Amino acid sequence: MSDARNQVGAEARERAVLEEPDIQRALTRIAHEILERTKGGANILLLGIPTRGAILARRLAERIERVEGLPVPHGSLDVTMYRDDLRMRPARALGRTELPPDGVDGKTVVLVDDVLFSGRTVRAALDALNDLGRPTAVQLAILVDRGHRELPIRADYVGKNLPTSKSETVKVHVREIDGRDAVLLMKGEAE
Repeated sequence: MSDARNQVGAEARERAVLEEPDIQRALTRIAHEILERTKGGANILLLGIPTRGAILARRLAERIERVEGLPVPHGSLDVTMYRDDLRMRPARALGRTELPPDGVDGKTVVLVDDVLFSGRTVRAALDALNDLGRPTAVQLAILVDRGHRELPIRADYVGKNLPTSKSETVKVHVREIDGRDAVLLMKGEAE
């Protein structure tokens, strides 16, 4: 009986705010906004912040390719060693940075991540990107912006603005890892 109560309690503490069709529509809209702002996607490079940001970057590249009929370079940008919270968190495995052969110099780089919260991951991504070269411009595409910025960072492209409390957590599921696409809002423990 307690397992059933725990399951009901867990379901009450989380709710889906985006399901797969919502995510697909948001990514399609972001892809079109990128095309509009970059004049047809000329000279862009999509770099996802692992893990889910890299998957979203690939999906955005596929959508832009379908519209424009041209391949869109994309890759991933590991920010682990650039984070300012390394001393405060458990050790993390290093991810991979994967860039196209012509790198980032002279490109309009669109950084892609799943959730924008404090802005610290994006700051780390900007530091990592700076070590790789000199892009013409850097833009930011986010699936969910939950607010609570600690740094002056703002996304250029947002799938959904989702005001949250600091005790809540936003969890993005992608089918490649989690078996389904969804954005869940997890309630914090009662205080």
